[in-house]
Amino acid sequence: MSLQALTYIVVGLSFALYIGIAIWSRAHTTGDFYIAGKGVSPIANGMATAADWMSAASFISMAGLIAFLGYDGSVYLMGWTGGYVLLALLLAPYLRKFGKFTVPEFIGERYYSKVARIVAVICLIFISFTYVAGQMRGVGIVFSRFLEVDVTVGLMIGMGVVFTYAVLGGMKGITYTQVAQYCVLIFAYTVPAVFIAIQITGNPIPQLAFGSEITGSGVSLLDKLDDIVTSLGFNQYTSGTKSRIDVFCITMALMVGTAGLPHVIVRFFTVPKVRDARISAGYALLFIALLYTTAPAVGSMARYNLMNTIQTGEVGSVDGNLVYEQRPNWFHTWEQTGLVQFDDKNGDGRVQYYDDRNPSFKNQAEQFGWRGNELTVDRDIMVLANPEIAGLPNWVIALVAAGGIAAALSTAAGLLLVISAAVSHDLVKGIFLPDISDKNELRAGRIAAAFAILIAGYLGFDPPGWVAQVVAFAFGLAAASLFPAILLGIFFKRMNREGAIAGMLTGLLFTYGYIEFFKGLFLKWAGAPWGENVAEQWLLGISPEGIGVIGMLLNFAVAISVSMMTSPPPQHIQEMVEHIRIPRNRGV
Repeated sequence: MSLQALTYIVVGLSFALYIGIAIWSRAHTTGDFYIAGKGVSPIANGMATAADWMSAASFISMAGLIAFLGYDGSVYLMGWTGGYVLLALLLAPYLRKFGKFTVPEFIGERYYSKVARIVAVICLIFISFTYVAGQMRGVGIVFSRFLEVDVTVGLMIGMGVVFTYAVLGGMKGITYTQVAQYCVLIFAYTVPAVFIAIQITGNPIPQLAFGSEITGSGVSLLDKLDDIVTSLGFNQYTSGTKSRIDVFCITMALMVGTAGLPHVIVRFFTVPKVRDARISAGYALLFIALLYTTAPAVGSMARYNLMNTIQTGEVGSVDGNLVYEQRPNWFHTWEQTGLVQFDDKNGDGRVQYYDDRNPSFKNQAEQFGWRGNELTVDRDIMVLANPEIAGLPNWVIALVAAGGIAAALSTAAGLLLVISAAVSHDLVKGIFLPDISDKNELRAGRIAAAFAILIAGYLGFDPPGWVAQVVAFAFGLAAASLFPAILLGIFFKRMNREGAIAGMLTGLLFTYGYIEFFKGLFLKWAGAPWGENVAEQWLLGISPEGIGVIGMLLNFAVAISVSMMTSPPPQHIQEMVEHIRIPRNRGV
């Protein structure tokens, strides 16, 4: 059976499963639609949280970043896992004890202000739409390659599937769909990793293969990679180039952003008891670790296989001219998507791939006829292309396609639901129509979800970077805007509405402005003398991916300062904070 036919079958069956679950678990009340009726078990919620959070960035893009960045890519591993410790200890149980539907609802009641609730909705929409843009790009990449359709068509199919189970099932449908999606994506990620680990090192456990010797060579995989990439002018794979402050800030922004992401926080409103919220976070971290401990091995093996299949060398000569091995089939297949590009600058038919930004190596290479780097590889394809590069069976490749789609759609659905809840519950019911019936609020939520899906699809056509990079921006926005307001709302009784509003707006505007400046406007100023060296202009050497930490610190400083200079919150609000924080009646 052809790869395309097999992929259609595997992906089609997974879609049928998701839609079937949505029909079975259809939401009938706003409680079902927003928080699954508070009836999800901790294990199921842990799996759903893992799927909700392990997006296309984790499945598709993270190992690709590690493949090309090497040691520098470790910031994503540390940041995206460490955040769950903060979430489990500082936020999840307290928010579950508060017992409301959404994060803006908590902020609105804690800070006794409709304005604070509206500002929280604005922050949530900025975060969620930034995040969902990366997911829709992931959907487009998978569809464009494996189903051999245009990216536009792929996005439309993905939007249709998400529309069906998000609008129909709400949080209840999404939760049980995400349990199935977690099983699909973790199986799809680990099976190829095991195959390739055996192929390269003879060790079936990817986490151990990462540090093992290449079969029959006596050289470890990482040492061999270092040798290959440095011989082509690239930085050593096992050493970093980022400054310490940037590594710290990116890691911290991803950790704090994880703890402040509204679509992750809302998952802890779905369990029956406060105690279950903390247990759910533990299970989520366990399920996430299965993929995250595998990712470094996947990234290194993908880079190794890529180098070995394109740098093949000469095989003979014809009429005195050197003849090189033809580019492999996988190369031609991915070239058709535009995500792999070969520009034969010196006309010798060989792929010459090196770091042409390295002046000393460039001068040396030109002596041997090199005229510049001839290969461009989109980092987001490495996990998807890895099974093809390694020559694995078609069913494995089809499984990876289904896993990539599951990862992107699971997170997209969670994000779209929190956007829907913010509009229908926090704006329509909470601000404009407080007397709206439960039935009409549910209808408003479904309409809002439908519009959110349309906007998400539009954003997926032209996101501002790689999947993981776009997602990192969303984490920075969450760290700078919502996290301080939630944390101070739980642990600082003196915090008032004026401080919360000022802090959220300061953190959001600063962080978004910095990202937009350096990823948008700044890069368009090509004629400026300093436009080519963007990193030299970063504030304190901090990249846009890590600037959320500075935004968070500004948020804390402004919020606390304004609170101390204005009236304290009412007594009943301070008593409510005490009730949330002190573990009375833990089983509630």
